[in-house]
Formats: sequence, structure tokens, C-alpha cells
Amino acid sequence: MGTPSGLSRSLGLRLAIIMVMGNIIGSGVYKKVAPMAADVHSSGWVLICWLLGGIITLMGALSNAEIASMLADTGGEYAYYKKIYGRFFSFLYGWSNFAAIKTAAVAGIAYVFAQSLHSIVQIPPVLASWADVNIAGVFYPFESFNVKLAAIALIVLLTWINTTGLKTGAGLSTVLMLLVLAGITLIVVSGLSSPQSSLSSVFSLETPDTAPVTMSTVFTAMLAAFWAYEGWNSVGFLGGEIRNPNRNVPLSITIGLLLIIALYFLVNMTYLAVLSVPALEQVHAANNTIAAVEAVKTFAGTTGVLLISLLILVTTLGCTHATILSNARTYYAMATEKVFFSKASRLNKAKVPGNALWFQGVWACLLVLSGTFDQLTDMLIFAAFIYYGATTMGVFILRKKMPDAPRPYKVWGYPVIPALFILFCILLVCNTLIERPREAGIGLTLILLGIPFYRWFRREKKIL
Repeated sequence: MGTPSGLSRSLGLRLAIIMVMGNIIGSGVYKKVAPMAADVHSSGWVLICWLLGGIITLMGALSNAEIASMLADTGGEYAYYKKIYGRFFSFLYGWSNFAAIKTAAVAGIAYVFAQSLHSIVQIPPVLASWADVNIAGVFYPFESFNVKLAAIALIVLLTWINTTGLKTGAGLSTVLMLLVLAGITLIVVSGLSSPQSSLSSVFSLETPDTAPVTMSTVFTAMLAAFWAYEGWNSVGFLGGEIRNPNRNVPLSITIGLLLIIALYFLVNMTYLAVLSVPALEQVHAANNTIAAVEAVKTFAGTTGVLLISLLILVTTLGCTHATILSNARTYYAMATEKVFFSKASRLNKAKVPGNALWFQGVWACLLVLSGTFDQLTDMLIFAAFIYYGATTMGVFILRKKMPDAPRPYKVWGYPVIPALFILFCILLVCNTLIERPREAGIGLTLILLGIPFYRWFRREKKIL
């Protein structure tokens, strides 16, 4: 698939790195340390899970970067899969992004934004008497409906902003990312230097009653970490709009992710230095409490709570915006191939795929109504790692199919690194099917719905 001629290559390496980091840093850095502590019951094991999650994600990113350097194009993995596996698998990936992965990410991050907003400015209750209305005892669309409406309003607003042009969107991402990095740096410095900080306990591997930490437990805890790292590959969706993509796409992924791993380790070390594991477990049990807020409260009081709440607002605003910006390009690429709704192939006056953005926005709004934050994140991580494994398998396939093709970047540690990542993806998917069957089942159902839609698109568009 060639680069659509209407798209403008306006993003350099700096903005590409910012887009990687903007797509990654969202709600996970503030919320996920609590459920991880509840899983492993040890501060040291929490940090190990964060590092393992980062290292494993980096393995996938390095493998992805080789393919990105060869096949850089608008649509990311959608474009890659067409050349590796063919049209159907490529479509199924794009459909999965639309139905379960990227739109769920937009919905989940926007929901945390709305929760944080509600903690600062109380949003009046809406349809509170309908809160118990449910579908099959799984979906509660009117539960916390006031918060959900705020999340929907954010998605609509940011979708509209992104329809005004790429430079507008990228510029906003830069400003927001600088604010987020400054805020997180302040948390780390202030927290670790505070009298409440106890670094001696941070690296302890002890658990209550010396209960063993099993591999299954580590895998389950890492689901939370992987949500925090999710989004690293989104810059590939903008391949048709990045200058020198064969160099800048893999480089931006690698640099951006390494910076994120270091940042996550430091900020989670800060949380664990000022809050004990039992305290974090209580935060997790409270559901509506955010770990970062409770941690900052211990050394900065009410003023710190207000500031961290504002930081969470800025962070989730930036991540929601970056996710909306990048991922609609997949549906645009699909539509130009006539395997998605035809209106999504149209560029607006600003030379951006406005209709694709609105398709994404509407479905994300519906997902906001469908479930809780943790349901959405566990579902999308399960689905995402199916395709992360497929991408990495593509490294082996392309080395055999296209041995002489130019590879501006080759994955370090081949074949060990990509093989280890594929093995991990298989183990993660299997563990999620066992430990989180509801979320895995919903994810699989949404993915498989792509099969009848593919047949419909083929019939409607008469694709051979």
C-alpha cells in the first residue's frame, strides 16, 4: 500500500518521540501500582514487574522497529500485516483496533480523566436511579453516568480538535507532554527527598506469611504494567506523515520507550517509598481512589492532592488526545483499501481523515458506557498481545521472504530477542484466558466479529 498522496509529511524525530511518549503516559502511571501491589504483596516484586514489563515491551518494540524501518507507512501494523500475512489478517487487525484495542484505550483514559475531574469539581449525579440497570450482569451503562458523560464530552471535544489539522494536534501534544514530564519529575524529587520516604523498604521481596510469588501472579500483575506501557507502537500509524520514516519511526519508538521505562521505575519507586504495600492494597480495594493521589497526600498534604489531581487531568488529556490523533489513521488506511466504511477514506479541508476520527470517537463513547476502567484495560491488553506476537513473528517471515530487502534497522539480539517475546505473548494470552476469562472472552468476541464484517465489505465493495 503506497502512502496516500493527500497526507503531509510534517512530523520530525522530536515530534515523533513526543507522540510515542504521549501515547504511552496516561492513567497507568498513576493507578496501576495499587492493583499490582494487591497481586504480588511486595514492593520489590512490584518494581520487578514494572521492569520486566518494560523490558518485554522493549523486546517487542525492537522487533517492531525492524519491520517499521522496512515497511513504514500510514496505518502501522495494518500496512505491515498486508505484506506479511495478506489482506484478511491485515483487516482483522485493523478491525480489532477499532472494536477492542485502540478505541477501548481512548475510552479508558478518558474515563480516568473524568474521574479526576470529578474529584476536583463535583459533577452532579445524572440518572442515579438507573445505576443498577445492566446487561447480563456484566455491563452497567448508567453506573457513574455523570462521570461517563464527562468522558464522552472529552472524546467528542478532542476528536473535533484533531479534525482541524495534524499540526494543531501535534503542537498540543508537545505542550501537554512537557507539562506532564515536569509534573512527574516534581513528584519524584519531592517524594524521595521527603521525611516520609523510606527507600530501605522499597526493594524488599518479602511477602505476608512468606507467601510465594508464582509465575501466574507475576503475569497477572504485569497486565497492569502493560496497560501503562500500551501505545508505544502508535507512531507507526503516522508513518505516512513522518519525515524520513524508515529512520525516524524505529528510532522514535526505541528512544521514547527507554525514557518511559526509566520514568516509570522512578515514579513507582516514589509511591512505594511513601506508601506501604498494605496501604496500596487498601487503595486498590477502595476502587475510586488513585494511588498517586494518596502517595502525594503523605508528603504534600491537600495542596499536593490538588496539584496531582490537576497533573492527572493534564496527563490523561494529553494521552487521550494523542491516542485519538494517531489511531484513526488505521481506519483511514483500511477505507482506502475498501475494507472499512467508505466514508472513512475521505480527507477533510485540513487534509486529515475527519470521518475516520468520528467513527473512532463514536465507538469509543459507546465503550465508555460498556464497562469499568479495569474491564476495558484487561480486554485491550489481551487483544493487543495477540497482534504484538504476530508482528514479531513477521520478523522471521520477512527475513525468509525478503532476505535482500533494505533494513535500515535490524533487531538487536536476533533471533533470541524476538523468539523470547513471541513466547511471552503466548504465555500472557493463555494466562489471561485462565485468570481473566470474562475480559478475554469479550475481547475475542469483538475480534471475531470482524469476520462477518470482512465478508460484508468484500461483497459490498466487490473486492476479489
